[in-house]
Amino acid sequence: MTFQVPRMDERESRAWLALVWTAELLPAALDAQLQADAGMTHFEFMVLSTLQQAHGGTLRTKELAAAVNATMPRLSRVVGKLAERDLVERVAGADDARVVNVRLTTAGRRELVRAVPSHIELVRQLVIDRLSRDQLDALAEALEPLVESLDPQSRRGILSDRTPST
Repeated sequence: MTFQVPRMDERESRAWLALVWTAELLPAALDAQLQADAGMTHFEFMVLSTLQQAHGGTLRTKELAAAVNATMPRLSRVVGKLAERDLVERVAGADDARVVNVRLTTAGRRELVRAVPSHIELVRQLVIDRLSRDQLDALAEALEPLVESLDPQSRRGILSDRTPST
């Protein structure tokens, strides 16, 4: 019996490679822009954005890690760096001293607000403006099932139905 190597047809390969290259190239472009314009990485931007959307600008570290798809060690390092720059602060939980919350500071909110316009401009330049309205709809329709498959716990929607942190 011979072993048959799985293959993709031309359409499958084209779609797959376009997705892979987008996943490789887009984060680097976003990182470069945010570093140059705001002095922060895209991951730091996502942490600050997630906190801004949270009730009271505060989340438990575990919730924040899930919302930004980070391991606890990675999040801890980044939160430490953001805290050194006074963009976030660590706060003990009100009901449980073992719980550590991360809160967006006024300076963090200000830096995020400053970073958003040029970030959105780049997102428009690289993605939004390159696609027609129909293509944008098709892109969302194509990627949403992939996101659901890759994120069965719906971490990306963690802020939509949560109660305030304690």
